[in-house]
Amino acid sequence: MEHDYTLPLMDSQATLGTVGGKGASLARLAGSGLPVPDGFHVTTAAYRRFVAHNDLQEHIAAALHAADPQRPVTLEQASAAIREAFDRADVPADVAGAVAQAYGRMAGEAPHVAVRSSATAEDLPDFSFAGQQETYLNVQGAGEVVTAVKRCWSSLWTARAIGYRIRNAIDQDVISLAVVVQHLVPAEAAGIMFTANPVTGARDQATINAAWGLGEAVVGGAVTPDTLVVEKETGRILTRETAHKETMTVRVAGGTQEQPVPAQMRDAPVLDDALTAELTRLGMQIEQLYGQPMDIEWALADGMVTILQARPITALPEPEPSPPTDWPLPDPKGKYMRSSIVDLMPDPLTPLFATFGIQTINASIHRLIAWIGKAEASVMEEILATINGYAYLIGSYTPREWGWMLTKMLPGFRRILTEGIPFWRDEKRPAYLAATQHWEARPVDALSPIELWHGVQDIATAAADHLGSLMVGTMGASAGSEALFTNVYEKLIRQEGDPPATAFLMGYNTTPIQAEKSLYDLSAWCSEQPQLPHYISNTPTRQVIAALGSSQPPAGLEAGVWQEFHRRFQTHLKQFGHIVYDLDFGKPLPLDDPTPMVEACKMYLRGGGSNPHTRQETAAQRRKQAVETMHARLKRLRLWAFRKTLGWAQRQAEVREDGISDIGLGYPQLREMLRELGRRFVRAGALEQADDVFWLVGDELERSVAALERGDGIERLVERVRERQAVWRAEKRVTPPPMLPPSKTYMGFNIEAFMAADADDQVGSIIKGVAASPGRVTAPARVLHGPEDFGQMESGDVLVAGITTPAWTPLFAMAAGVVTDIGGPLSHGSIVAREYGIPAVLGTGVATRRIRSGQVVTVDGSAGTVTMDGGAAEM
Repeated sequence: MEHDYTLPLMDSQATLGTVGGKGASLARLAGSGLPVPDGFHVTTAAYRRFVAHNDLQEHIAAALHAADPQRPVTLEQASAAIREAFDRADVPADVAGAVAQAYGRMAGEAPHVAVRSSATAEDLPDFSFAGQQETYLNVQGAGEVVTAVKRCWSSLWTARAIGYRIRNAIDQDVISLAVVVQHLVPAEAAGIMFTANPVTGARDQATINAAWGLGEAVVGGAVTPDTLVVEKETGRILTRETAHKETMTVRVAGGTQEQPVPAQMRDAPVLDDALTAELTRLGMQIEQLYGQPMDIEWALADGMVTILQARPITALPEPEPSPPTDWPLPDPKGKYMRSSIVDLMPDPLTPLFATFGIQTINASIHRLIAWIGKAEASVMEEILATINGYAYLIGSYTPREWGWMLTKMLPGFRRILTEGIPFWRDEKRPAYLAATQHWEARPVDALSPIELWHGVQDIATAAADHLGSLMVGTMGASAGSEALFTNVYEKLIRQEGDPPATAFLMGYNTTPIQAEKSLYDLSAWCSEQPQLPHYISNTPTRQVIAALGSSQPPAGLEAGVWQEFHRRFQTHLKQFGHIVYDLDFGKPLPLDDPTPMVEACKMYLRGGGSNPHTRQETAAQRRKQAVETMHARLKRLRLWAFRKTLGWAQRQAEVREDGISDIGLGYPQLREMLRELGRRFVRAGALEQADDVFWLVGDELERSVAALERGDGIERLVERVRERQAVWRAEKRVTPPPMLPPSKTYMGFNIEAFMAADADDQVGSIIKGVAASPGRVTAPARVLHGPEDFGQMESGDVLVAGITTPAWTPLFAMAAGVVTDIGGPLSHGSIVAREYGIPAVLGTGVATRRIRSGQVVTVDGSAGTVTMDGGAAEM
């Protein structure tokens, strides 16, 4: 009878067994008064009647006999055999008649419908069948609906669905398929909503994807949708990422097709605040109906939201900690600043660096103090502290520490000026290099656990002492010397038409410039080789890097040419791969991910960028010419002041970038020894993977090393590592205040020019920061959070980052301008931007959160402002 084969959408018999998971869910939604398109079900009885009428079960069993999920070709063969049998079969007259009659009762004349598969094992809490069976849109006419139903039945036997059921031990003999036929929503926009945050697991947030046109493109991943994260209780949008939308799925005669999005809609947000709130409200209603977080498909037509489907979320992570909102001070009366070497730590610290690493740096301060004061000292036990995982410089002092600074440090200031650079160059850098080379000469797999730990301590101590010598010998002194020279030059010497003060401090052949020259020379060599330029330019960067790890040349390349390219690239990595992205040794090095180096080679092979040899030589010649002009013009006191201040500033400028580039000199060996300990902890069952060692704290690492050395069992630390990683991700979502307690002055001095802006002060479409390199440019922004994003950078983009260190230098050749969250006029980004002659605004505090990739921005490096054309991205 007809009712055996079809059921109204909200019929009480619409259960999992009769109408499948999708059908039962839609019946439940519609029965609860939610806005679901009307329609009917083609029941599982109709499918079984079709199979029996055509004797298909024997074909199915025979085809499945050899199906093996470990051999994908057997799944394809089984699928092809079954679906061919389905194609030859005819739909029984009673089933076709029932479908035609149910379609005829739908509102409207020959309505356009969506025909969706609904499996009996679909959308269950333990399984996810989403997308394994077919959906047909914009179907019209009874005959076409019957044909679409038959195609849905056939899609029960795709290779993917067969393999999934075998792997999950689902009985293929009893599986069946229902079909849902509904009015097609003429969607202006559509998408997906999760009533929990699928990334963080937060149950108090909803995540919405939205795109123009029908929703199948979003579900199938064919378009990049807008993404919104919404606070469920209030409907307030927490974050909004508006994508550049090139294509949309639209209705056409007999089906659907992809069409270009109209130009005026490509960068426009799909949902406004009111529609977002309404969609979230419906999502909460559905979640309450099911009693669990839900994955919901929706559509928007004529300003009304329609629900197309809802299923439980099958892979939701456990909720992560909320981002911190309070910033408790270690010393309630203390002052803490995000400045100086903290600029090299933009992210929350890994636990091992936050404990063992920071402790090692603080311990080196005692030795540094002894060198400055030429006596043992126990003052200033710490210079760094961590607050919510972020590093802060301690800026408050006890009376005893003030006494030491007045009686010892001030008298020792002359020693810093005269002996600081030799102290770094002749003592601490050689000691750092010697410690590194000593442990590099010993294979890590031959070392005992305690030897590995001693090696880690030796290199970390040498690295901390090297860092301390940089702080007094070059980093701090370069800030003071450049500031002094600039003041003297601007107030006493400069006349109209004279170059800026920075011209006197540029053009040195520093390590970052040498690294850039090395890549430029490598690219020049590549350009002369057969087939190599085409391969590098047209192969995805990840694929090139993978090929570099293989002994075999890629197809079409001569073995000798590839081997020489490999040798030259490895030589470059060995010489410059230690230059850090981050002071935290738990973070990857260019050695770990050479993406920016390969991207730079591609840029040079395309003819982009500028010749670094010529640029450096031109800057050096300009510097020399400017100095000669001043020497010829100035007399007496002005000439003395010029020579004295310029000499000091140039000595610092020449070595400062070299020193910063060497911070990671021992990091490759340090990280390899820690990874070796991590590998041994994995074998002992304490960790899941070797790199988890960076998520231990110092005491845990030391105890685990001692246990291994004794041959004892090690405490299992897997859950602790996961919890710390979750806390780190939560901390990463906040912007740390530049000073705690908040202030724009320090010891009576205005320090705004040397500190990142406070996020609370940055509102509207104009972001303010430090004017670091003059000029003005309007171009698309490219927001890069770390080396993992470097492949996104394109020539002519404005580079937007938390901070740039010397390891970021290859990207400057591609950048039209630079904007950072952290940094000041003397940071690496400022220096390199001026070398390249591109505008830079640093220390904005919020650039990476307020600006989105692809958004057009205007960078005014003279005024220190960034204007976000078209308005600001949501916070």
